[in-house]
Amino acid sequence: MSVTRREKDSLGYIEVPAEALYGAQTARAAENFPISGMRAHPLLIRAIGMVKRAAAEANRELGTVDTRRADAIIEAAQEVIGGRWNDEFAVDVFQAGAGVSFHMNANEVIANRANQILGGALGEYAEVHPNDHVNYGQSTNDVFPAAMRLATLLALETLYPEMDGMAAAFARKGAEFDQVMKSGRTHMQDAVPIRLGQELAAYGVAFSKGAQALQQAGDALRELGLGGTAVGTGLNTHPEFRVKAIANLARISGQRLAPAEDLRWAMQSQAPMARVSGELRNLALEAIRISNDLRLLSSGPNTGFNEIHLPPLQPGSSIMPGKVNPVMAELAAMVGFQVVGNDTAVALAIQAGQLELNVMMPAMAYNVLQSTTILANMLRVLRERCVEGIAANVERCRQYAESTIALATALNPYIGYARAAELVKESVASGESIVSLARRKKLLSEEQIAEILDPERMTEGRPPKTGS
Repeated sequence: MSVTRREKDSLGYIEVPAEALYGAQTARAAENFPISGMRAHPLLIRAIGMVKRAAAEANRELGTVDTRRADAIIEAAQEVIGGRWNDEFAVDVFQAGAGVSFHMNANEVIANRANQILGGALGEYAEVHPNDHVNYGQSTNDVFPAAMRLATLLALETLYPEMDGMAAAFARKGAEFDQVMKSGRTHMQDAVPIRLGQELAAYGVAFSKGAQALQQAGDALRELGLGGTAVGTGLNTHPEFRVKAIANLARISGQRLAPAEDLRWAMQSQAPMARVSGELRNLALEAIRISNDLRLLSSGPNTGFNEIHLPPLQPGSSIMPGKVNPVMAELAAMVGFQVVGNDTAVALAIQAGQLELNVMMPAMAYNVLQSTTILANMLRVLRERCVEGIAANVERCRQYAESTIALATALNPYIGYARAAELVKESVASGESIVSLARRKKLLSEEQIAEILDPERMTEGRPPKTGS
């Protein structure tokens, strides 16, 4: 049987593991919410440590917490920031509304550690109390949203480089395959020619545009309601606390942060989280779309498109020898599906706030941070293990470019749409190429055929030199 200590909170006594840095309220939450087995994201723990350090520095400067206690709280909070006590955050991600349990978990860990620093014993709180000192001038209702927004900003800093890296990787492939001609496809049917490099370069642009949109959305998180306490009125906090604490937090985190224009709005509305979640969803949708294209373009090898080769990473079947699957593209799609689902959960949480507080913030924090993390990890492995190793099947691409029935589109200005359509029907029925039919029917001179039906010219938007 494990050794415990007895602690008391407003509900009475409860047993707490003897060596735990957390206390009674955390122990109750651990008992109340045995839901998923998942714990707070490390960046959320780091962010709340930053908030607590910033608050303690402000309270020390304002004289609302004496220097000796404040210094101990600052030292303990810095250890939380450094990840030393992550295992002490014992509350499930699905917990009491507003993140009260997670917040008190942080207050208790920091208070107990500060008491140790000052020579006190765990669970006594004689020198530093979780509520009276660590939480002075604060409330869950302004601390948790501040920590959630900061954690999201920190998480996005890990995603942006992966988006930029993917954009650059596709741009390089675009340049590498710029001269590889192939058939375009619309409605999954033959379309006019396009260069493989053009196709892949456009994928890079999608990630570049996505990064720009996500950064714009992320900027909305920089307004914080810290200092609003319970309902956004600033009850029980020093009038200067708000500005000083947020300035401290900006310095500690390295993020551009500012006091919210309206503290009530900052507490009632979590629309900035909705914007970020929505852009993560949009990124996921683009990743799903592009991963599906990679699967199609590499399908085969004998019965599919087989226009590109993806790096072989592992055997693809337990029964079919030699089969290799596009596993990284499959992974990308599945991660994308999860992110889309996470966004739905966030959207429902965003609209579920009532009056002065949205209590569904733990769900927002969990889903947005998970989405950011798995997208960053997915983009990294997709780039390293798939995109950077794409090879072109030049001959197959050229074959498609020369055999697409949509070559007839270039004939519209010379023989008219209706006659070109008849040519397409005949090509489909007979199997004879558009070029061969145009030559046999003497629709164009050899010089015109070479110029007008040149697939490369069509991909450049360059008009033919020859006349009609």
